[in-house]
Amino acid sequence: MATLPAAPATATLTRPARVLVVDDDENVTNMLRRALSFDGYAVTTARDGDDALKKALEYGPDLVVLDIMMPGIDGVEVCRRLRAGDPHLAILMLTARDAAADQVVGLDAGADDYLVKPFTLDVLTARIRALLRRKEPTDVEILHFADLVLDTGTRSARRGAREIALTTTEYDLLLQFLRHPRQVLEKEQLTEKVWGYDFGGNYNVLEVYVRYLRQKLEAAGEPRLIHTLRGAGYVLREASG
Repeated sequence: MATLPAAPATATLTRPARVLVVDDDENVTNMLRRALSFDGYAVTTARDGDDALKKALEYGPDLVVLDIMMPGIDGVEVCRRLRAGDPHLAILMLTARDAAADQVVGLDAGADDYLVKPFTLDVLTARIRALLRRKEPTDVEILHFADLVLDTGTRSARRGAREIALTTTEYDLLLQFLRHPRQVLEKEQLTEKVWGYDFGGNYNVLEVYVRYLRQKLEAAGEPRLIHTLRGAGYVLREASG
């Protein structure tokens, strides 16, 4: 499988961020291209899944706005292929369905966030800004907890000698846990820190990504480190007993 061109971490600081908008509705792509270009983004569009995969390889976007319902290769499959090619690409999915199961499908495919149609431009651009901020460089830290290590310089993690590959969202979420070990982190607090806004009580995205992290951290049978406190949130601590 072809690998997408890697976007530099400083993309938002040294050049206009590149945004690829994918939707089979030409009215939507035209509207978003005008609005996002006005906001200073370098925007290109794709009309379907095949076109999206081609443009992603050619264009090397920093962020993809991706409609889930398209003819041919749908948005879910496009998302899977984009994520396989670049674990750090920011992907915002658009869906006309607001059922939790439909949202989780997109997240399971590798989306960082989703937005339900119809939406306002203000909300869309706020989500884009939040996702792109996470690509900006930060001070280097080496964080340890039990046998877990996270290097913020290389954005790499390991558990013991085992390397753990993380997407951008998984990395950002793990970073919050490692910066606050043994502290109860409320769901609202985590969503604001990782995604940059409150989900209004709908925490499907957070719950999916906590599940992803647990699967990766426990892939070799290691003890659980991220624990759920029902009605309170999550905590990073050693397994009891």
